[in-house]
Amino acid sequence: MNKLPFILLLGFLGILRASFGQEKVILRISSLEEEVDYIWQNIQDIQFFEEKGYQVVFPKLKYIDLLKEKSEDAELSSNDYERLKSLFTDSIYKSVDYLAGLEKMKQNQSLIEKMIGMLGQLELDWNFKIHQPYVVKLTLYGPGGSYNPDTGHIVLFTTTEGGFKQYENPACTIIHEIVHMGVEQSLIQKLRIPHTSKERIVDQFVLLNFQNLIPSYQLQDMGDYRADAFMNSLDDLKDLDQKIKDALGE
Repeated sequence: MNKLPFILLLGFLGILRASFGQEKVILRISSLEEEVDYIWQNIQDIQFFEEKGYQVVFPKLKYIDLLKEKSEDAELSSNDYERLKSLFTDSIYKSVDYLAGLEKMKQNQSLIEKMIGMLGQLELDWNFKIHQPYVVKLTLYGPGGSYNPDTGHIVLFTTTEGGFKQYENPACTIIHEIVHMGVEQSLIQKLRIPHTSKERIVDQFVLLNFQNLIPSYQLQDMGDYRADAFMNSLDDLKDLDQKIKDALGE
């Protein structure tokens, strides 16, 4: 059997299972249109990425350099977008380039769904938001990935060889982003937690819940470490909102 139709069939069956509530996460590749939109968004945000020192992967098109210059000068137009879409469609986008990463994700689907199920069973005094289902879309471009707490969608960077940034096992990054979305409204936004503190809280949350399932997961060596003092056991998560208030002096 040809590998590409088989993988696409698996993705279609996954969507059907999710529709009937049997799947907690949909794992798929980004469509051509989604990739173009994501690349376009990264071009629009290029000044931010450069200021923060992010390494952003773009398609190997000379036209991209021109678009980045126009973005920095606030001169991008709809014609630029259409030209980018045409070039990307004609010479860049190939579904087969995503299959190694997709296969590695699917090898870890049961693990990811197990961790999502555990999150749904937590007894907390604050609301950890659970999406049903989550959608993880692979991209070959961008700074490494992103998440949308309103939709439960995650964009995850991979390579044509099936490599992932930071972790060999993509489940580590996926559950990290899922926890980000779970705490975004009730903790991060409500308590106005800065980015440096947010990352530490998410890392500690993941480790306390899943260290035995994803032993390769590590704390990022960055940011505000105050969360370490009040996130030492699963019991500490029950009133985490109050602990954060106390730590921030509110």
